[in-house]
Amino acid sequence: MQEKQTATLIKRAKRRETNAFTELMQLYMKDMYRVGLAILMNDEDVADAIQDTILTCWEKIHTLKHSRYFQTWMTRILMNKCYDIRRKKQHFTSLDEWEEPSAEDHYNLELKEALGILDEKYRIILVLFYSEGYHIDEIAQILKIPKSTVQTRLQRGRKKLADYYLDEKGGTKS
Repeated sequence: MQEKQTATLIKRAKRRETNAFTELMQLYMKDMYRVGLAILMNDEDVADAIQDTILTCWEKIHTLKHSRYFQTWMTRILMNKCYDIRRKKQHFTSLDEWEEPSAEDHYNLELKEALGILDEKYRIILVLFYSEGYHIDEIAQILKIPKSTVQTRLQRGRKKLADYYLDEKGGTKS
């Protein structure tokens, strides 16, 4: 049923109905946040990336050929926006810009910390697979890498997280 509702919203958004587009974006807001956080690891930058993604989706929704690929299309746009932000910030980042996590961030702090220890190539695949529910084939398509690479990185990312949690909880590595 949700697929039917989403397809209807996409059709309406293509007709430039702002309410339908707003509802469509709200359906995917949490998903966009998780993907953005996996790349940028900073709430403010994620908010900027999401805002840019929403604007681009609104401007380019007429280019979407198949409604069933909307989420993949939107996720790819978001990832590109995240990479753009990260490239721009590489030149300007300093220790003065570091902020301690706010009270509401403590809810996700452990997950952010665990994901933060991973290389981005593992982190983004784990988020797309577990948080977003993409299949390995879809992740390969989004990231434009072979399916076997996705499988390998997923396996290695799991192993690195398991090792991290064993170290944090006082266990021993196998």
